[in-house]
Amino acid sequence: MTHPTPRTRLDFGPVVLGGNVFGWTTDRDEGFRVLDAFVDGGGRSIDTADVYPAWVPGNSGGESEAIIGEWLASRGNRDRVEIATKVYSLATRPGLSPANIRAAVEDSLRRLQTDHLDLYYAHRDDADVPQEEYLAAFDALVREGKVRELGASNFSADRLASAAAIADAEGLTPFTVAQDRWSLVEREIEDELVPTLRELGVVEAPYHSLAAGFLTGKYRPDGSDLASPRAKTAASYLDDPRNVELLTVLDDVAASHATSVVAVALAWLRQQDAVAAPIASGRTVEQVQTLLESARLELDADELARLSKVTAPRG
Repeated sequence: MTHPTPRTRLDFGPVVLGGNVFGWTTDRDEGFRVLDAFVDGGGRSIDTADVYPAWVPGNSGGESEAIIGEWLASRGNRDRVEIATKVYSLATRPGLSPANIRAAVEDSLRRLQTDHLDLYYAHRDDADVPQEEYLAAFDALVREGKVRELGASNFSADRLASAAAIADAEGLTPFTVAQDRWSLVEREIEDELVPTLRELGVVEAPYHSLAAGFLTGKYRPDGSDLASPRAKTAASYLDDPRNVELLTVLDDVAASHATSVVAVALAWLRQQDAVAAPIASGRTVEQVQTLLESARLELDADELARLSKVTAPRG
């Protein structure tokens, strides 16, 4: 079966840098160093959202965009990177009404200190707004040159398909990129959403690609490293024996390439045919270097199959 050629014109590079840590676990100065290291190492695409990181006490949202925007202005390198952000989840700019989309994009452009976004996502679907209305609002931003392409994050397969049908019927700009939770230990989207992406020619940029740090390999059944802030979430994956088995396979594949478990986990995701590039965050320069290792790694068919088999969906 043949699939439509992906419609995106964006160049994501091998890994997308997640911006959720900026203004949270990474302050402005360290954020600048992280961003410099990412671009200097060949990274091209940066992902953020207006809501990042509003969950931190004292924050109101937009802090990540502001740090990225200040970095872009100080480096004068806007044409070297692709910037993606999102609308829906910020408490003061909620949902996908046309008025909110218009207000939110202006807020994001101001914080990012740019006149356009390379990719603008609906962070969630909004059942309270007719799809025709929010698709028309997004289309207007593309026609005005404020946005290059549109993305849909956390949409069901049915709603992504209906959005594509409406865009086609009404002559509106379609979603060309999806962003969903996908990793070697969270593979639910492979049942329905991934086949829909293939049918529509939409590419996937998965988030949570390292499963809260579990796929760094640092969390083990012996309880090692379970004192870190994200340990509770990461350790929960150890409850599934298949995930424990996966760690052994990841170790073996990483050792055969003299690389890290992180690089193997990201390379597996990058080499899935629906994936443009995985999204992963780095709090420090050292972590960014580890993420970029995956760009130099190509797994062979046997390695991909071995990794896939351990945690294959049971459907």
